[in-house]
Amino acid sequence: MNDGAKVTLEDLGDWRRSHTCGALTAADGGRPATLMGWVHRTRDHGGVLFVDLRDRYGITQVVFRPETGGAELLARAEGLGNEWVIAARGPVARRPAESINPELATGAVELEARELKVLSTADPLPFQVNDDTNLASEDLRLRYRFLDLRRPELARVLALRHRAMQAARAHLAGAGFLEVETPLLVKPTPEGARDYVVPSRVHPGKFYALPQSPQLYKQTLMIAGCDRYFQLARCLRDEDLRADRQPEHTQIDLEMSFVTEEEVFAAVEALFAALWSECLGVSIPLPFPRLTFREAMARFGSDKPDLRFGLEFRDVTALHARSPRNVVANPAKAEGGVGVALVLPGGAEISGTQLRKYEDVVKEAGAGGLSFFKVLDAERAKQQVIFPDALLDEYFAAIGANAGDAVLFASGPWEPTLKALGVLRSQLGASLVRGREREWSFLWVRNFPLFEPDPERRGWAPRHHMFTMPLAEDLAHLESDPGRVHAQLYDLVLNGNELGSGSIRIHRPDIQERVMRVVGIGPEDVKRKFGFLIDAYRFASPPHGGIGLGFDRIVMLMAGRDNIRDTIAFPKTASAVSLMDGSPAEVEPETLRELRLRLE
Repeated sequence: MNDGAKVTLEDLGDWRRSHTCGALTAADGGRPATLMGWVHRTRDHGGVLFVDLRDRYGITQVVFRPETGGAELLARAEGLGNEWVIAARGPVARRPAESINPELATGAVELEARELKVLSTADPLPFQVNDDTNLASEDLRLRYRFLDLRRPELARVLALRHRAMQAARAHLAGAGFLEVETPLLVKPTPEGARDYVVPSRVHPGKFYALPQSPQLYKQTLMIAGCDRYFQLARCLRDEDLRADRQPEHTQIDLEMSFVTEEEVFAAVEALFAALWSECLGVSIPLPFPRLTFREAMARFGSDKPDLRFGLEFRDVTALHARSPRNVVANPAKAEGGVGVALVLPGGAEISGTQLRKYEDVVKEAGAGGLSFFKVLDAERAKQQVIFPDALLDEYFAAIGANAGDAVLFASGPWEPTLKALGVLRSQLGASLVRGREREWSFLWVRNFPLFEPDPERRGWAPRHHMFTMPLAEDLAHLESDPGRVHAQLYDLVLNGNELGSGSIRIHRPDIQERVMRVVGIGPEDVKRKFGFLIDAYRFASPPHGGIGLGFDRIVMLMAGRDNIRDTIAFPKTASAVSLMDGSPAEVEPETLRELRLRLE
C-alpha cells in the first residue's frame, strides 16, 4: 500500500461537493457529480479499479477505467490507500443489472471518474476501519476513537443518537415543557455517589461540585412557577463503573407541577412512543404495565425484570414451613423470610451437574443455597423425604410443575433470597431472548421502600434519594418504623434495563426535614447543605414530580448495542480514563499554587 510519502496533495480549489456518498440514485444516471470522502476499500479488477468512497451518509462506488479517464488517472488511483481523503469528478452511470448491489442505497449507480484530487493521506492504520468485526481491542479503539467513529456501524449510532435527541426535544416542547439549563458548577451535596469537585481560584479553600443530577434545581424551578421543565442534562458521578455506566452521561430530565404518578407516567409514555415512532418506525403499545416493587421482587426477583420471558417465581413459604427436613429452611425462622420456587419447563433433561452449578450462582448472589427436583417418577421417593406423601403433590400443583420439568427452590430472608434467584433467572432467560432484541417490553416499577439499612452508620439511608414523598398511609411510621415506609418512587424498565428513576417529590418543608432526620441529617446540616431548597419550600411549593431518563442507555437499546460506550462520541474506560486525550492528567505546579492546593 502506498504510504503517501511521495503523493502530491491538492487543495479543494473551486471544487465543491455536489452530492454526499449516500445520495446518488438511478435517477442521477448521466449527470455529472463531484464526490468527496474517505477511501473505504479498493478492488483492482485487471486494469479497472473500483474505489468505495465513504462519508457518514453512505458509500458510492467510483470506477477508474483507462478508456474513460485515461491511463495516468488510473495509475494515480492505483496508489490510493485506505482512509485517504479524496475528491472525484465524473458522470454518474447506471450499473448493469447483474452488478447492482441491493445492500447499498447507491447500489444501482457508480461514478465514472474523470478527475481526481488527493486531499489527505493516512498513516498505516492501527486497525481496519472498513471491517465491522471489531477484532481490535476496545482500548485500542478508544485510543483512536476518531478512527473508530468512522466505522459505518458507529456512525449510524451517532446519527440515531442525534435523531433521538431532536425527537425528544420536539416532543417535549410540543407538550408544553420549557427547556431550561441548570448550573454545571454547584454546591456539593450528598446524593449517593461521590461528587467531582472543582476548586475555586477566586474563593481559596472552597469548591464547586459538578452536578450528579439537576435534582435540586429542577425542584426549585417548580417552586419558581416553571410548571413543566425539561433538559438534556449532563450528569457527572465519581462512582465505580461498569459497561452501562459512565462518569459523565446524559439524561432526559423532566419535572411537572400539580401532577400525580399516573400523569408523569402518561407524559413519559408519550415521549417514548414518539421516540420509537420517529427513530425506529415502531409503534409501542400504551400504557406500559405497572408493578409494585414487592410484586416485581416476588414474581421475578428483580426491581428491573425482563418480561420477554416467563420463569416466574412461585411463593411456597407456607409449604416449605411444613417440610420436616432441614434441607428446606423454615422461612418463618427468618424475619420476613420467604420460600420460593422456579419451574424450568422441560428441565429434567438438564444434567444434575449443571443444576448443581446453579446453586453456585445463587450463593455468589447472596442466597443461602438452592435445591432442585426433577419431576420424574423415578425421583419421587427421594422427593418425598422432603415433602412427604400428599405434600409433594400439593407442592407440584401449587407451582404448576409437570412431568419432565425441573424445580429450583430456596428459602431465606425475603429480599436477599429473591434477588439471588433473580440473578439466576436473568442468566437462564438470556438464551430465551436471543434474537428478540427488537421486542420492546416496557414496565413501570413503583412504590419502592423509601429507606434501606445503612450498616456503616447503623441507621437508615435513602434507597434512591431523600426528596421523595412517602406514601400518605406510611407517613405516621417515618420515625417509629422507617423500614416500613414506602414512597411515591418509580423506575422505568425496558427489557430488563433500568431506563430512569423518578418520584413525586416532597413539597412541604416539615416532611422534608423529617425525612432528613431519619437519614441522620440534623437541622444545622440541613441548612448548610440544602438551605436554598428548604428556604424555597417556605414560600409555597406546588406538588410536583418528574424523572431522569438515561439517554445513553436508551440509545444503546434502540441501536441494539450492549455497551453504553458505543453510544457516546468520546467515552471513558471502565476506570474513568480517556485513552484518546489522556485525561485525567496532572496540572502545572503554577495552577496548583493559584488554587492554593498542595498534593500529598
